[in-house]
Amino acid sequence: MSELNLLTLAEARDGLMKKSFSAVELADAHLSAMEKARALNAYVLETPERASAMAKASDTRIAAGKAGPLEGIPLAVKDMFCTEGVRSTACSHILDNFVPTYDSTVTANLWRDGAVLLGKTNNDEFAMGSSNETSQFGPVISPWRRKGANTPLTPGGSSGGSAAAVAANLCLGATGTDTGGSIRQPAAFTGTVGIKPTYGRCSRWGIVAFASSLDQAGPFAKTVRDAAILLRSMAGPDAKDTTCADLPVPDYEAALGKSVKGLRIGIPKEYRLDGMPAEIEKIWEQGKEWLKAAGAELIDVSLPHTKYALPAYYIVNPAEASSNLARYDGVRYGLRVPGRDLIDMYEKTRSGGFGAEVKRRVLIGTYVLSAGYYDAYYLRAQKVRTLIKRDFEDCFKEGVHAMLTPATPSAAFGLGEKGGTNPVEMYLNDVFTVTVNMAGLPGITVPAGLDVQGLPLGLQLIGRPFDEETLFSLSAVIEQTAGHFHPQPWW
Repeated sequence: MSELNLLTLAEARDGLMKKSFSAVELADAHLSAMEKARALNAYVLETPERASAMAKASDTRIAAGKAGPLEGIPLAVKDMFCTEGVRSTACSHILDNFVPTYDSTVTANLWRDGAVLLGKTNNDEFAMGSSNETSQFGPVISPWRRKGANTPLTPGGSSGGSAAAVAANLCLGATGTDTGGSIRQPAAFTGTVGIKPTYGRCSRWGIVAFASSLDQAGPFAKTVRDAAILLRSMAGPDAKDTTCADLPVPDYEAALGKSVKGLRIGIPKEYRLDGMPAEIEKIWEQGKEWLKAAGAELIDVSLPHTKYALPAYYIVNPAEASSNLARYDGVRYGLRVPGRDLIDMYEKTRSGGFGAEVKRRVLIGTYVLSAGYYDAYYLRAQKVRTLIKRDFEDCFKEGVHAMLTPATPSAAFGLGEKGGTNPVEMYLNDVFTVTVNMAGLPGITVPAGLDVQGLPLGLQLIGRPFDEETLFSLSAVIEQTAGHFHPQPWW
């Protein structure tokens, strides 16, 4: 039964219903794989006892004919999600040993449907990063390697632990959060499927806040079908989150296999960047041909304000982070560093508790929100955001159903290779993904091929608001043609 961790989520679900194996056996296979893969640093906390208890309860429900949609399925949860009775730190020193007394709505939905918690996965501190190098628990090592080299690579960020865990078969699926590409970029780097649903499709309640108007939860999975299964359980209305849409959740799995004939796919000219690697251009062209062969119609479109998206994003993002992270002051919970007086305690706690990247964004955010600069920076960035959203709306009004773009400007890079003295170099990794968050749209990354170094490359599909079904249908076409890509288990 040691190979059970190699199954897809859909295969495991079917096997459990047929009683080919038990939920306990399935959980044990993953726990064993996790133990052998600790060199990846994908998990910051393993929960074997809870996993065993939840799996036993699943077996009881399966035997009684009361199985939920995810009954017995072992999942990993990004450390940004609060989990009742399980340490949840956002991978920051300032939340050392914080144990919530409640579950986030998304994780509560997963447990409601029978899923099993394997552990909490690593992420950039407070989800601020594109390489998972800012975590207080150290970087995640990608399960992928360049051909003929042993250079440790990033799995992407901020949800690098979740992406690496799925790619290395250490879980059947995982949760992530996406503020500017933190699901889609790691999915592209690790050959997995990752979807950022429409803003408001999944509740943000119980997720550690970073940038509240941009954050959105979504799943990582081995296949498009698995991602569709997970999103159906994760999504749904929530009275505790006023930004969560009060809309029914479709059966996303039913969208797979639907004909894409006649769908109009926009190809934004602004995503063809100067100096774009030939391999990214080639995989994009292949994606177009695959969709065209399936009956979709390709249309050249323009999103003229795309060039302003990255600078506007890196004003809105730090501004909201500055506001949200003001609550970490050493008074109510988390780290407290004693000081001479209240102000000294504040300063020492925040200085000692936050890492360099978080401090950088808090300082930038505080600056752009300060008197005399608010209008010049934050207000202008919000106006640009409105124009970016309008660009997409204009295309959708013209009958475009979705857009196809590259997911990342390159394949995975080595740890320490980017952003050392120039953080902007790291921020440029989000160039293809931030527009989706700024406009509140759904976006999915699906594996599309390998580069000359044997590393995975992904394509991104951007959809209309709350039309994730079309994205799943189109992604299934790419997946069916491109196939699946798996790393060699060097660890």
